[in-house]
Parts: sequence; structure tokens; C-alpha cells
Amino acid sequence: RLSPGVPNPFPRNLAVTAASAATIQAISGGRAVLGIGRGDSALAYLGHAPVGLKVFERALRHLQVLLAGGEIPFADYGSSGDAPDLHSLSLGARPEGVRLRWLDPALPKVPLDVAATGPKVIAMGARLAERVTFSVGADPVRLQWALDLARAAEQPGRPPVSYGAQIVVVCHPVHATALDLAMHMVPPLARFQVIQGKPQGPTGTDAEASLNAVRQGYDMTKHGGADQRDRVVGGGLSAEFVESFAVVGSPEHCTQRLLALQALGLERLVVVGPGFYPESWGETRHLFAREVIPALQRH
Repeated sequence: RLSPGVPNPFPRNLAVTAASAATIQAISGGRAVLGIGRGDSALAYLGHAPVGLKVFERALRHLQVLLAGGEIPFADYGSSGDAPDLHSLSLGARPEGVRLRWLDPALPKVPLDVAATGPKVIAMGARLAERVTFSVGADPVRLQWALDLARAAEQPGRPPVSYGAQIVVVCHPVHATALDLAMHMVPPLARFQVIQGKPQGPTGTDAEASLNAVRQGYDMTKHGGADQRDRVVGGGLSAEFVESFAVVGSPEHCTQRLLALQALGLERLVVVGPGFYPESWGETRHLFAREVIPALQRH
């Protein structure tokens, strides 16, 4: 499968986003998936917060129509900025709607995959998309909460929704080494739980304190930077929370934790971590690929 992760509806016209995904579908012979979310740093550096729920829902509905080869009347499609309305042109006939007219009917529709953290977007994705990828961490309690919300929102008569999760995995045989890197890697993903205020989903006292530390300490001007840890840890991010929110430890430990998450009903994992393991780890950097992935495939 080939999937961008993750565009948002704001900076690019939806027809362009749909056409890009359909192009990947054509080139790859039907292996494309279109991820979509409400926006994060791509919007922050344009001066905006994530798009609102109504705008996001409309975007999902429009993308589904476009990817299926349908047409959206201009009156329903909305404005594209300051360009004058098409009917200001002095022509005998004009297009009346937006449509990808060149789609190959022999290829399946590109599935839509909603990146979801909060309960409203989780439910929205389950109603409107083929896939939902949760970004709520690796705590089984939080993932079960997300799965329950999604399954309750599924619409009768639609094909089953595929569920996955974005998870930080730091795999190293020395636990302290793995935990040290995980303390750096968790804040960029954990902040989605608190990006708009109070924590989303079930939290205990320790988790709430750690999430608040992430909310107060995360510096978007140094987004993803290695120096985020000290600011957030100083505010109360705990090792216990990091080990719950992420998968941290030896290949055997990582395998067992990921298998337990799969048993909840997850069909795929978006693993964040192995591409950022430092070169100083030497051959240990490759343990996830060499040992954990084959062990998961055997199951």
C-alpha cells in the first residue's frame, strides 16, 4: 500500500488532493490509500489551528464523492478563495461541477483513511471512511476506548471499517537506552491528546499530569526537535506514562505488546520510531525490522 500521512483539507483544493491520490492509484495499479486529518504543523506554520469539525466532515464527504468518480455541483462545493465565480465568464456553456472524469473504472476506489484522536473525529471516520487510524497511544485501555467509539458509530449496510493505530516503538535490548529515546519521541505524538485543551480519552492521575506537561511544554517552533524532552520532562512527563503510551523495550517485549494490541481488533500499525534510531546504536538499529516484524507476520 502507498499512503500519504497526513494531508489536511485547508491549503490544497480537495479536487487536487483527490486527483493526486487517484494518480498514485493509477501508477501503482490500485495500491493507494488517501490519509486525511484535521491538520497540525502544516496549518500552524500558516497561522491556523486544525480545521473545524463541520469543515472536516464536508471534506470527507466531498473526497468520497470525487474518489468514486461522482460530481459535486459548484453550489455545494464551496469557495476556492478570491477568484470570481465561473458564471462571470461570458461563454455559451460552462462546467457545472467538480469531477475527476479520467478515473479508470477498472481500478478500485481509493480508500479514505481518517487520522483520529478525539471522540468526534473517531466517530466521523467510522461513519464516512473505509479506514480509521487512531493516534491515542499504545495503552490498551485507550485503544479499546477508541475502538468502542468507532464500532458504535459504524453505519449499517456499509462494508466493515478497517482500524489501525499510529504507535511509537523504540526497540533496543537495553531498556534504559530504549526509554531515553522514547522520552524524546513521545511528546510529538502525545500532544495530539491535548492540542485543543483537556486530555482526550480515559486517563489516570499520572497520565493526566504527563499530558498536561506535554501541553504546557511543547514548543511548536521546534516541532519534532530533540530538545523538546527537557522542557516537557521538567513539567512532569513521567517514564511510566512514556512506557504506557509507547512500546519500549527488547524485541521480545515489543513483539508481545504489539500482538496484544492487534488482538484488540487492529488490522495495521503505523509504526513511528525505527527510522529515527541513532546510528550510534549500530546493528541494534535493525532489530525491529529483523526480529519484530517477522514475529508479527508469523502470527
